[in-house]
Amino acid sequence: MKKSNKITTLCLLVTSLFVYSVSASGHHSFPAQYDASKTVTLNGKVTKVEWTNPHIFIYIDVADATSGVTENWALELGGPNALLRAGWKRNSLKTDDVITVDGALARDGSNLVNATSIVLDATGKRMLTASSRDNQNQ
Repeated sequence: MKKSNKITTLCLLVTSLFVYSVSASGHHSFPAQYDASKTVTLNGKVTKVEWTNPHIFIYIDVADATSGVTENWALELGGPNALLRAGWKRNSLKTDDVITVDGALARDGSNLVNATSIVLDATGKRMLTASSRDNQNQ
C-alpha cells in the first residue's frame, strides 16, 4: 500500500471516529436523565418550538399555582421522524398555543420534562410525543 493511501485511510478512520463520538455524546438514555417515578402535569403557553435532531424541544411558560411566579419549562419529545410518523407536522404547535403536558421530571431538578403526551387546550386534541421512555424496559 502506498504511503498516500495509508494516510488517506488513517484520515478517514479518524474522521469517522470523530463523527461517531459527536453524535453519540448528544444522545442519552431515558433513565440516565429522567425519573419515571416522578411524573408531572404542566399547563402553559408555548414560547418556542425547536424542530431539530435528535429530539424536538418545546418550551412553555408555566405559572406556579401557589406563588404565581411564571417559569419556563423545556419539554423533550422524540425525534422529528418519529413525530412525523405519529401524525405531527412542523406547525402542529405554535407560539402562544396553550397545552397540557404529562411527563417525567429530570433527575437534576431542572425545569426539564420528558413529555409523554400533550393536549392542545383549544381543541382537546391529544398528541403522542414519541418519548424515549417508550423504548425503555422499566
